Amino acid sequence: MARRLSSFQTLALWTTGTTYVLILVGGLVRASGAGLGCPDWPRCFGGWIPPASAADLPAGFSASQFNATLMWTEDLNRLHGVAVGLLVFATLVSAWRHHRHTPRIFYTTLAAFLLVGFQGWLGGVVVQQELTAWIVTVHMVVALVIVSMLLYVTVYGFFAGGAATRLHGRARRPLEWSVALLMIVTLLQVIFGTQVREGIDEALAEGVARADALATVGRYDDWHREAALLVAAATAWVVRLVWTRHRFERALVRVTVVLAAFVGLQILLGLSMAYLTLAPSAQVAHLTASSLLLGAETVLFLLARWLPPDATGARATGEKSY
Repeated sequence: MARRLSSFQTLALWTTGTTYVLILVGGLVRASGAGLGCPDWPRCFGGWIPPASAADLPAGFSASQFNATLMWTEDLNRLHGVAVGLLVFATLVSAWRHHRHTPRIFYTTLAAFLLVGFQGWLGGVVVQQELTAWIVTVHMVVALVIVSMLLYVTVYGFFAGGAATRLHGRARRPLEWSVALLMIVTLLQVIFGTQVREGIDEALAEGVARADALATVGRYDDWHREAALLVAAATAWVVRLVWTRHRFERALVRVTVVLAAFVGLQILLGLSMAYLTLAPSAQVAHLTASSLLLGAETVLFLLARWLPPDATGARATGEKSY
């Protein structure tokens, strides 16, 4: 019979999932051009409730700034961000109640909560600076750091109430280091991809046709593609390690399959955008898949460190259980 999840595990899972949805919604905001749908922050057109029409705008705002669709898209994004903040705070309270003597859980959750506050402030800076490219990139990277922290405490909470230890000795160290390197390369690719996206948006704003916008990006597109090749090569190496050394450890194999699937999906989406069309839906899917890919890499890294060795798998591969 499956073990029932604790209240902390359940809350951590919900918080992590909701944060991924927020990343998806943020991608929709960027793809739809709704980043300035509310031209001020934290209010929207000077009020906590968006205006019903351009006629209801307060003094200091122009009717040319009003677009109901973009306004509500951005406002819902902000409300979702508030919901994530409340969930992270609830997770922090639960961590204090159940794991305050487990530093890896409590202090990582506290750090995630503090970063959520910083992320909210940074969102205001993004609006004030009118979507300056480097600030948007930092905003995205911070979101990925937050969700990685939440994954960390979620996975750690499943091992003996947070008392996981590295029981496998040296057997999985090559896998650990390989996945860690893959995570670094993937994060760099995401950063380059964000810069590519900003360059495309600038080109579109200047009247360049969508089909020609990618050609104006320059070296960031080259770096993004080169990083994609590195991600694919590093993923192939990780798959080889898991298959040759850990193929009887089912949890590692399953996460590796998911990871490889996300890499394949990313390659297909990247090719479709580069050679077919820069459709906003494909851009949102590309961003969402990249965040989920980094999440799968994080989970694989943590399992490689903390998952107790499978005795059956150890015997089948001739590995020692430490």
